Amino acid sequence: MIDTVLFDMGGTLEDIFVDESSRYEAAKRVLEISKSHGFTLGEDIEEAVQKVKEGWDAYGVQRDSDNRELKPEEIWGNYVMPRFGLTFEQVKPFSEELAYMYEVTHYHRVLRPRVKDMLEGLQSMGMKLGIISNTASLYQVFQILDDYGIRGYFRDVTLSSVTGYRKPDGNIFKVSLYQMRSKAGNCAYVGDTYSRDIVGAARAGFGETFHIHSQLTALKDTGKYDEKPTHTISDIYEVYTILKEEQK
Repeated sequence: MIDTVLFDMGGTLEDIFVDESSRYEAAKRVLEISKSHGFTLGEDIEEAVQKVKEGWDAYGVQRDSDNRELKPEEIWGNYVMPRFGLTFEQVKPFSEELAYMYEVTHYHRVLRPRVKDMLEGLQSMGMKLGIISNTASLYQVFQILDDYGIRGYFRDVTLSSVTGYRKPDGNIFKVSLYQMRSKAGNCAYVGDTYSRDIVGAARAGFGETFHIHSQLTALKDTGKYDEKPTHTISDIYEVYTILKEEQK
């Protein structure tokens, strides 16, 4: 029987997407943050957008090859900011500031409708609730949960930036299970990507999986996957109604 529900963050509990305005704003903020720490980079915004993209593309190749997440100082100090002429040691003191900014600026984020009602319902059923999220910032997910007013619902938040493992790597799921004190077979996982969420949770032995479409789904899911979700939903509130019906 399911007694634990774990959620992905971006694309699942919240809708997120990237557009030209968010790319430009993130690059602008990179220049502003650097200047506030004494480094005037002298880049125009077009060049800054391109250099940030090149740095993240280079990091993405490494990251996606082994499902490992580097710390903010390694990402920004070794992949992104050297393109602006800064060294690892120069960037290290404000790398998390850059990482946090990038997560909340490069991506437009908004909490999905009825998330709070869904969480209230699951909590009333006695479910243990947690989050497993791929993120390149150490603190962003915690702050966003606070901003949404839902952090108190979750017993644990497991992040790739802390564990060093990214979904679908089984280790990040194992860390969460240990911290939740739950057995995989008694857990349901809710996510928006097949490649990371459904595949990862299924291979980790989770009892059920829920897939909800987001604007990231097509972008991230470019292959074919043998693992299929137990449930495909269009409204996050269905997680509660389906599990409630199963409990009967």
